[in-house]
Amino acid sequence: MADYLWTPFVSLADAGPVGLPAASAGTAPQWILLLTIFVLAVFVGVEIITKIPPTLHTPLMSGSNAISGITLIGAVLAAGSESNVSSGLGFFAVVFATMNVVGGFLVTNRMLSMFRQKK
Repeated sequence: MADYLWTPFVSLADAGPVGLPAASAGTAPQWILLLTIFVLAVFVGVEIITKIPPTLHTPLMSGSNAISGITLIGAVLAAGSESNVSSGLGFFAVVFATMNVVGGFLVTNRMLSMFRQKK
């Protein structure tokens, strides 16, 4: 249908299980690359979170709800996959991402209510 959209990217037929190119000879397997990215993301996330002063935590958390919304969209896509494992993990990702978004909005609303004028 719209083959021209995929021309700069790897063909889906040649892609690995996550849509990334399969590992070629002489390179690390794909799961090692994905695990490395995950571990690096954890370290960067911990460093960023521990360096934020408490006065900025809640405003930044309300801004990060948009990022959690993007995570929620990805989780819904994973939950709708054909694989049982992906569907199960996607379901749990939807639950946890929803809790994160709702909790973030509740905390932000509570913080903002502290600054409202009392009538």
